[in-house]
Amino acid sequence: MTKKTANTRKKNGAGHTHAAYMGIRKMLFHNEIAPGQKISYRDLADRLGMSQTPIIQALKWLEFQQLVCHVPNRGYYTAQISLREVEEIYDFREMIELSLLMKTMNGLNDAAISKLECALNAHIAATREVYLYDRLVKDMEFHLTLASLAGCRVQEKALQNLFDLLYLKYGGSILFSTSMELAASNHRALFEHIRSKSSEKAGMILAGHIHEVKKHVLKGLTRNIEEKKLSTV
Repeated sequence: MTKKTANTRKKNGAGHTHAAYMGIRKMLFHNEIAPGQKISYRDLADRLGMSQTPIIQALKWLEFQQLVCHVPNRGYYTAQISLREVEEIYDFREMIELSLLMKTMNGLNDAAISKLECALNAHIAATREVYLYDRLVKDMEFHLTLASLAGCRVQEKALQNLFDLLYLKYGGSILFSTSMELAASNHRALFEHIRSKSSEKAGMILAGHIHEVKKHVLKGLTRNIEEKKLSTV
């Protein structure tokens, strides 16, 4: 085998693994793989139209991100719902987003305001869409756009990872536990305070918004857990 051929195969293998990874992420987001469910390599390979090798490599990647877990001699499973984890994620989100908001306010300019307004309008438009998951994506993109304006890439990446944990592990439950219309209203108010450079009021709105969402999500997840317990009795 020539060096060129070996490099080509390595590149193709990495490409297949990435395709498998993105395909599984999409299934997790759309709740096509339920929390606590055993993951079938063969089923995923059939659904994604590829061999089991890239599937397994993708699952190892997802395990590293704590989106799935591996049980020796039994295979991979999606993680169980953890109310404590969800609460910690929202608390950490609040710390990061408030910190970045203050940095954004200090360096605010017309280009940043315009970029955030575009993200706001996209979220508001999504609240009228029939496709519910698009609302969740646009909500996330608004928060990530706001975070990106601070120019702190490490914190921005940490926030993206938190959204991954929330939306890929708990996406379906979160979607039906929150009011997207209320979120849009909060985003509008937040944007107006940012545009008027009122950092104190913007911080209060953002903190209150995250607290409210956390409360509704925890309430919805608790209800789901109780319903599952009753269904197994």
